[in-house]
Amino acid sequence: MHKILQPEGWAKPIGYANGVSARGRTVFVGGQIGWNAQCQFESDDFVEQVRQTLKNVVAILAEDGAGPEHITTMTWYFTDKAEYLANLKGLGKAYRDIIGRNFPAMAAVQVIALVEDRAKIEIQATAVVED
Repeated sequence: MHKILQPEGWAKPIGYANGVSARGRTVFVGGQIGWNAQCQFESDDFVEQVRQTLKNVVAILAEDGAGPEHITTMTWYFTDKAEYLANLKGLGKAYRDIIGRNFPAMAAVQVIALVEDRAKIEIQATAVVED
């Protein structure tokens, strides 16, 4: 079971948690990008790349019997902050469709580039599966 850490008097975050504690087996998901299982991009649309990236994260978790509900932290790296902010509604829908109403501790960072030139997003995650 995960415990959300929310200090008293702090504004409640929307779409993420300020902190999470958990006990169990840890699953680390390396940075995933918006290409398919054959390492091919199907879209250059930001939201569609996020959707595929989240699907990739979930597929890796499933390899060890974990799911979105076990994610305790995520770090999102994107190449364009303005594009990220302009697509919050679509990102929220993609997130809920793939991850559900699970809100881990998160960080979002704009980077100058990702290793794959067509990649607009990379997401790294950690999950904890209860004992």
